[in-house]
Formats: sequence, C-alpha cells, structure tokens
Amino acid sequence: MDNKNIIARRVAQMLHDGEVVNLGVGIPQLVANWLPEGVELIVHAENGIIGAGGYAPEGEGDPNVVDAGGMMVSVKPGAQFIISTDSFGAIRGGHIDVTILGAYQVDAKGNLANWCLPNKMGGIGGAMDLVSGAKQVVLAMEHTQKGNHKIVDHCTYPLTGVGVVDVIVTEMGFMRVTDRGIVLEEINPAYTLEQVQAATGAQLIIPEDLKEMDVID
Repeated sequence: MDNKNIIARRVAQMLHDGEVVNLGVGIPQLVANWLPEGVELIVHAENGIIGAGGYAPEGEGDPNVVDAGGMMVSVKPGAQFIISTDSFGAIRGGHIDVTILGAYQVDAKGNLANWCLPNKMGGIGGAMDLVSGAKQVVLAMEHTQKGNHKIVDHCTYPLTGVGVVDVIVTEMGFMRVTDRGIVLEEINPAYTLEQVQAATGAQLIIPEDLKEMDVID
C-alpha cells in the first residue's frame, strides 16, 4: 500500500458512526474509501454537499457532482446539495464533528499552516472556517515534503489557525498534540524511532506504551 492510502486508512479507523466529517483536498479525500465496515458517516464538502461518498468509479461520475477539490464523487442516499453560504453556516455553527485536512506545516503547539507558501499565491478555501468551527481537527499528510520537515517547533509559513490541531497522521505514525507537545502514540513498524525523529523538526514525546500502527503490507 502506498503512503497516501496508509494515512487515509489510519484516519478512517478513528472515525465513529454518525459523525459529520469534512474531507479536505488531497489525502483526506481518500478517507471515504477506507471507512470500517458498519461505520456510516455524513460526509460534508464545503462547496455544498451533505452526504458525499468516495470517488466516483471511473466512467460513472457526474461532472456536476464534485467535491471541494473538483473531483467527481458519489453521493449517499438522502444526500443534499446546498448553497455554499448554508454550507459555511453549518461549519461556523459548530455542526462539523471532524475536519480532515492537509498541511504545509504544523508545529508543537498545534498551529497550522496549510494555505500559502512563501512567495507563492495561496488559496485559503474553507480551511480557516473549518479549523475554528469543527470540534476536532485531524491532519492527514505525508511526514516530509521533498525531505523538508513539515512537523516543526514553530511554523514559519502564514498560519491558518492557532492551536487548532488535535491529531496528526502520517505514513510514519499517529501523533496527538497535547499541552506538553506532540506525542507519538503509534509508529509504523516499517520505521525506527530514530528515523521518525530525524524526519520531524520538533522533539516528539515517546510514551512507554508506544504502539505499532496497523499497516497493511
């Protein structure tokens, strides 16, 4: 399994039946394909779908039914299409249980930068609303970008939100942001602790009961 699907599968395992979940662009969009059996979610797309499914099978998609990333998706029975103002009303009104996003940087205090890189035009989308309105913020991202740290002591890119991140899931492990810093709760057995720490620009907290992340070969 490739890194992106390792991440998406692990994130899917932490979701619960009946939750309203927003899926961001990129790896988060894959989460809908890995939901455990028996878990039924209401997937929200901020462009105006309540009840989205996973990617539409090849050749079966409707170009008028797309998620916030412009990808054709399926919809669940009973799904609703609403205008974006109502969609953002749901976000700002605290009706999203979990938002799953990507990131350029996240730091030890849970600060998030995911909309703009230095000297490059950014696109904020709904991220600022989502990180302030959702009950839980989960990052689904690859651990590094071209060898550069994405998990750092202090974000240097323009911030999306301050102290908003709860959980970070990468191909290397499952991490939780706490008042003490970032705790590595699970490690992908394909990596050593030394490799994970070297790929991380912040000092990780390693608990005595560190678990192995469930990874399909």
